[in-house]
Amino acid sequence: MGDRAMERRHAELADLIDPLVAFRRDLHRNPELGFAEHRTAAKIAEALTDLGLEVHAGVGGTGVVGVLRNGGSERKLALRADMDALSIEEQTGLAYASCKAGVFHGCGHDGHVAMLLGAAQHLTRTRRFDGTVSFIFQPAEEGLGGARAMIEAGLFELCPADEVYALHNWPDLPAGTLETRPGPIMAAADKFEITLTGRGGHAAMPHQTPDAILAASELVGQLNTIVSRRIPPTSSAVLSVTQIHGGHAHNVLPPAVSVVGTVRSFVPPVQDKIEESLRAMSQGVAASFGVAVQVRYDRYYPATINHPQAAAHALAAGKCACCHAGVAPEPAFTSEDFAFMLQAKEGAYAWLGQGGEGETVPLHHPRYDFNDAVIPYGTAWHVALTEQRLSA
Repeated sequence: MGDRAMERRHAELADLIDPLVAFRRDLHRNPELGFAEHRTAAKIAEALTDLGLEVHAGVGGTGVVGVLRNGGSERKLALRADMDALSIEEQTGLAYASCKAGVFHGCGHDGHVAMLLGAAQHLTRTRRFDGTVSFIFQPAEEGLGGARAMIEAGLFELCPADEVYALHNWPDLPAGTLETRPGPIMAAADKFEITLTGRGGHAAMPHQTPDAILAASELVGQLNTIVSRRIPPTSSAVLSVTQIHGGHAHNVLPPAVSVVGTVRSFVPPVQDKIEESLRAMSQGVAASFGVAVQVRYDRYYPATINHPQAAAHALAAGKCACCHAGVAPEPAFTSEDFAFMLQAKEGAYAWLGQGGEGETVPLHHPRYDFNDAVIPYGTAWHVALTEQRLSA
């Protein structure tokens, strides 16, 4: 039954796929960074307007929402796609490669836009649902909190929703398969920057000045013990130091050194313990080396937590839209600002496999490209979810 349902849905979408691929590749060639998606937003708004939808532009900066109503039900559903690109130099060599130096759709948000737009097109013409569906095209997912900006701008007052769902392509899964899970699916993301300040001085006379580099070296080693020695083995977390900055000459001890990194976790008590330990270690190292310390700790994205019943709904839609739909065995340590929408509304986030034969190119890699072959699966999932949750 599942295979026949999938084949039927894909057959209904057949005439939309080539134009959606062309639309996606146009976005890929013309990428825009977070809160600067002006061309992208304009093209989406134009496409939604051509469908006759109620369109709201400029929501939370460059966000766009299309609203489609059918029947008399008060039930309301929201579907979200992110639309920003990354600050990466593309190395794909594709005919439709980015025309902007250092800006690149290296996470597949161009594909997410195409699939949600395809769902809007199909649902507009078939109208096999009763209620209201809002198509949310969100800016600035890549670290800038576009979801939060849209919510603070009144997204869910402007376009009320009982539930909200989102889909992200996932290169580690086979193309056309879908996975999600109840509870945590993506990690909270924190950023820390620790600045150790001495006086600076001649490298040949280190006894005359506190050594900020030596202090930073000691601190890096201690920070890497937090997860293994301060967090219970039954909990999951990651702390990674990703940058060390300081010094400009081989014979000068720099006055200051900064240590930068990220923390990923799934539950607030673990997050609290890591921050507390990081601050205590920084103060301890600074005291022992005679340097001053400043700690900046930013919890910029919360964990993405699926509501259990909504995750079941996402899987049910996947079973009639995808090759296979199953429960993800574990969450990912990557982060996602759809977490803010799941704090505001019930809903779920799912992964759509896009992997193929040969080497798997991961997200955020210079040679990554969205797999156009999965556009029918993602589009069909959005449609199936709408028809099931707003059944006529």
